[in-house]
Order: sequence, then structure tokens, then C-alpha cells
Amino acid sequence: MRAMPKIFDEMYSDDAATVRRHYRELEAWLAEQPTDGIAAKRAEADLIFRRVGITFAVYGNDAGTERLIPFDIIPRIIPAAEWSMLEKGLVQRVQALNMFIHDIYHDQNIVKAGVIPPEQIFRNAQYRPEIQGISVVSDIYAHIAGIDLVRAGEGEFYVLEDNLRVPSGVSYMLEDRKMMMRLFPELFSRYKVAPVAHYPDLLLENLLSVAPMGVTDPTVVVMTPGMYNSAYFEHAFLAQQMGVELVEGQDLFVNDNAVYMRTTHGPKRVDVIYRRIDDDFLDPLAFRADSTLGVAGLLSVYRAGRVTLANAIGTGVADDKSIYPYVPDMIKFYLSEEPILNNVPTYQCRKKADLSYTLEHLSDLVVKEVHGAGGYGMLIGPTASSAEIEDFRQRLLAKPEGYIAQPTLALSACPTYVESGIAPRHIDLRPFVLSGKTISMVPGGLTRVALKEGSLVVNSSQGGGTKDTWILEQ
Repeated sequence: MRAMPKIFDEMYSDDAATVRRHYRELEAWLAEQPTDGIAAKRAEADLIFRRVGITFAVYGNDAGTERLIPFDIIPRIIPAAEWSMLEKGLVQRVQALNMFIHDIYHDQNIVKAGVIPPEQIFRNAQYRPEIQGISVVSDIYAHIAGIDLVRAGEGEFYVLEDNLRVPSGVSYMLEDRKMMMRLFPELFSRYKVAPVAHYPDLLLENLLSVAPMGVTDPTVVVMTPGMYNSAYFEHAFLAQQMGVELVEGQDLFVNDNAVYMRTTHGPKRVDVIYRRIDDDFLDPLAFRADSTLGVAGLLSVYRAGRVTLANAIGTGVADDKSIYPYVPDMIKFYLSEEPILNNVPTYQCRKKADLSYTLEHLSDLVVKEVHGAGGYGMLIGPTASSAEIEDFRQRLLAKPEGYIAQPTLALSACPTYVESGIAPRHIDLRPFVLSGKTISMVPGGLTRVALKEGSLVVNSSQGGGTKDTWILEQ
């Protein structure tokens, strides 16, 4: 349990011998635990998660269609003052992102001002001309945002990515907390940990607040692609926790410029759809004609303002990696404020100078596809082979506008229970920010952990695990 070289250790100070104040009770508790006792608790957690059905579907995995997301029993702890700063920065960022999305689909002031080149928006694959000029309730587009934060250097937080389309993972945040309270109730007596269990209530309140104008008793549903989707457990979990129906496209239909749900008591009008389906598949009449997941005519009802989609169609343009470098400029442009949370320095390979630098330093950089997700389509230079580096060199030369590059951050490390015992592993944090009449969030988020020694890839789809995130109340 010692700090990794030149990496910010969440538990230990720089001399690798002094425990940070907010981890002292945890270290004392760990010292009291017998090794076989910790292992038994870990096995119990896996068994419970499997019984409950908390699994993650992995496409193309020959070993099976589903597996557990590994759960680490050592929590990540964040002091109250640190969270307060993060919360302010997250509210600021999501507010600016919502203003940006509204602007580009209406007056386009940020383009007219020359802050962002127009081709970066209007040639973006996620830009949806179909919703140009459409008004949405409260001008909110990203009702649920998952903002990925990493800690590097001397402990400074950076925003690594904005997830505004269909961000997932909040169910694991909630289940991780329930598991920790079940396995280690005595540990919670040593800390005042801010609760997260009210997230479904907060989410439902948020969704109800953005119902179409004039609707006094709105009906909310969660729309899923179906049980074979990788995040289906979460879709079902959130619907159950909010007390609303979980529906598929085939359960809905459009009639008389409204959306209805088929029920055993006849059709019931639907006012707010928390959709977990990508834009392309929402309406076969407007987007992909071969989609069997969506609802024919949904876009026409949406355009008329008679149904709310959360998140809104077209939000993806704001979380694309080619737009990411401009978010600090958005904050200054729309809010006249300096960003509280910094971006990771980013090279835009569409720019000649940035491309030249990237090609010269491929072995030191992380290169990402601008439309990539889930840790795929990227190069981590320091751990890549010569062949992988050369492959990316050719990709960059062939399509430079399709990539960005960033320094390889030494992500902070947190004690993690692995096969060899307790050892530091790299982590990130995804808080979930809700936007409606107000912007709100529960204190915490999903901490993802790279379980392989030295790995920087925390994505669940590539073997990453999760931790409970403790925000201290004092």
C-alpha cells in the first residue's frame, strides 16, 4: 500500500508514509481486518451481485454475453471541501454545455462570434439538422450528464470527457453503496458519508419538471433498446426505483400528434421519455429506416413540443471529442466566467501544427477518435507496441480530423483489493449532473478503477471495475 512513483496517491501523501487525514480511519480499519475476512467479503459481494443480476453485457465476448463488473470493497474518499469545489465546477460546465446546444440549434451566436469554427459543428456526425429551431422545455437538452473527472499531477482535477447522449453507470454507483453498507456497516460508524440513495427520486423530480407545457400530471417512462443492451440492468433498475414503466419502442405508438403506451387498460399518453437509445434509432421515419428499436413518428411529436425526450435529440454534438477543446471557451462566452474545472490539454489533429507535434510524439501521447467511446479506438503511446504506433501514424495521416491527442496523464491511484492483496490502482470519477428547473446532483459518482497493474483504461467494457465513492459531510 505505497504510492506509485510520480502519481498522486489518494490515500498517502507525497512521502508515501503519511496517510491523508480523511483516510486515517479507513487505514486503521483495514489493519484490523484478517486477510481471509476481506477475501470472504469480496466473494460474498460477487455472489450477491450475480444473484441480483447486476451484470454488464459484452458484445462479441466469446466467453458469454454477460459478466459481472468487478466491485472493489475499498472505498474512494473525497473530503467535503474538495467536493464543494467539484460540484461548483460541474454545475458551471453543464450549464454552459446546455446553453451551447440551445445556441447552435437556434441563433448560433457562438459561431457568429468566431469562437468555434462552423464546420466543427455543422459537419459533425452528431449534429442533427432535423431539430434546428425546435424549442424544448426550459432550454434544457442534457437532462442527465455524466462528466468524467481524473486527478493528476499534484492532485488537480481535470475533465476528461463530457457524456451527454445516454450516460450510464449510475445504477452501479447506487448498488456499490448498498453493498458497502451491507458488508461493512461498522465502517460507516467511523465516517459521516453523504447519502446517494435518493438519486432515483431526484431523477424523477427532474424529469417531471421538464414535462411539456400544460401537462399537469405527466407520465414518465424509461425507454430501453431491450434486454440485450449492455446497460439493460440499469434501465430496468432505474425504472423500478422511480416507479415508472420500462418500455421498448414496440410498446409505444404515435396517434393524433401524441405518444401513447400500450397497457392492459388501453392506451396511455406518455409525456416524458427517458430514452436510453441513440438518436439514430429513435424514429425510423426520420433517422435510420431500418431501426426496429424506435417509434415511427416520434420526431413529429417532439417537434410539436408534445413530448419531452431526455436527453434531447442532438446533444451528442456537445460531447464529441472534437468539440471538447472548446468547452472552456463556451464557459467564458455564455457565462462570462473562468472555468473552475480545467480540460486536459488537447491537440486537435485537424490543425497542421497539432498534427505535426502528435506524429513526432506518438509514443508519449494518448490518441483518441473524436467519435470513439468505451476506451476503444485509442492509442496509449507509452504502453503501445511499435506496430500499434505505426498503425495509428497511418490513421492520422489518412484522416487527421478524426483524432485528438492528449498527454498521458498519470491518473491518481487508490488502494484496491486485488489478487495479490491491497495495491494502488488508477481511478477516475463520473458524477451524474441533473438539469431541469435547477441543476442538481447527489454527492458522489461512479469511481471506476483499472484493475490491471499499470493500466490506465478504467472502462467496464475493457475489464475495469468500480468502487463506492464517499463524499464526507464534514
